[in-house]
Amino acid sequence: MDETGQDGAAGIETMAMAGNNLSSQIPPVDYEREALAFHEAAPRGKIGIVLTKPLETQRDLSLAYSPGVAGPCRLIEKDPELSFRYTGRGNLVAVISNGTAVLGLGNIGAHAAKPVMEGKAMLFKKFAGIDSFDLEIAETDPDALIRMVAALEPTFGGINLEDIKAPECFYIEEQLKARMNIPVFHDDQHGTAIIATAALLNALELTGKSIETIEVVFSGSGAAAIACAQMFLTIGVPLEHILMCDSKGVLHAERSDLNAYKRRFARVTPKRHLAEALCEADVFVGVSAAGLMSSGMLRSMAADPIVFALANPDPEITPQIAHAARKDVIIATGRSDYPNQVNNVLGFPYIFRGALDVGARTINEEMKRAAAMAIAALAKREVPAVVQAMYQNEGILGFGRDYLIPKPNDPRALVEVAAAVAAAAISSGVARRPLDIEAYRVQLAQGFLH
Repeated sequence: MDETGQDGAAGIETMAMAGNNLSSQIPPVDYEREALAFHEAAPRGKIGIVLTKPLETQRDLSLAYSPGVAGPCRLIEKDPELSFRYTGRGNLVAVISNGTAVLGLGNIGAHAAKPVMEGKAMLFKKFAGIDSFDLEIAETDPDALIRMVAALEPTFGGINLEDIKAPECFYIEEQLKARMNIPVFHDDQHGTAIIATAALLNALELTGKSIETIEVVFSGSGAAAIACAQMFLTIGVPLEHILMCDSKGVLHAERSDLNAYKRRFARVTPKRHLAEALCEADVFVGVSAAGLMSSGMLRSMAADPIVFALANPDPEITPQIAHAARKDVIIATGRSDYPNQVNNVLGFPYIFRGALDVGARTINEEMKRAAAMAIAALAKREVPAVVQAMYQNEGILGFGRDYLIPKPNDPRALVEVAAAVAAAAISSGVARRPLDIEAYRVQLAQGFLH
């Protein structure tokens, strides 16, 4: 479990259990080596800028720049909100990181974070038609970073924070949300929480377990773990039924080394280690490091155990080992080569799409909950042929233990999630530009709104 930042990042090599290694079960593919050529091919990187207006004639130049551009400038000076009408701001998101908790690589710095942030920008464009700039900021002081990001508000319609270590990430997001009048969303926290919540709701339905009585154990206590736990609370999991572990063991009430975010989940309990915590537990959520869950730990859980082993690139326990230990287990991972992939791409592009299209001032709890419910509901619908064709090796896809949530590239997610988020923004009073949701759904189905 990762004390320093994004769950499942820093401790993978040092904390993996012997004998629970994916490399012995999955043929190795040297993706890193292949990716070097992929990124280096001209034009270098993964994103670029395209013109949205013609610039072929003198008239075009006069409208795009001087003298015509003075027109929108004068109007925006009088009313800054008009920047959403006369510029691309309303379809532009900043992907911002200081490189302190990047994927499974840890604190690799702002320069090395850029390929990941470009990838995030690429996903925004591919899945939701949203333009984005990746901004890697060489600043680790939280207050300095907050000032820098807040000063960028006139440029963007939303801020996606990414790969910033805990606990600083909580403070940074809280302060930016308080200062800025556009959505600020730390995807490592809330993206994971939204998808995991959707998966949990459907797993509970399949197993017949009650959300009010389940016992949930977390391996990991960083950004994603705490956000997942907090969202589980909003859908009805009692606080006293959540037991969280970090690299020192259970977060119990007698510990004096817990920050304010961890302290909320400290329990009065005699349990001190993950193995003890998992005994008779209903749900395991791993956002920590490879191999931390053994077969014995899984066998100690209650009937129909729900296991979300989300550490990347290698989970806390592999589906092969889990199914060998328990025939009644439901398991999800963060990997695309296993069923039940808990993948943030099911969330953030569409959440921002809905938020931007109604001019939301924030992404609030109502919007996050609406996204989770929409994702959970989509999994219960018949899977379209285009998605079935992409996953022929998995057989016929349909709601069940190996299909808790939709596949990341399900084209219906744009309509369902964006519309749900937009509706929640309107009903909760944070939308600048309310719209007719049914008409919006039709527009989404026909193509992206810009």
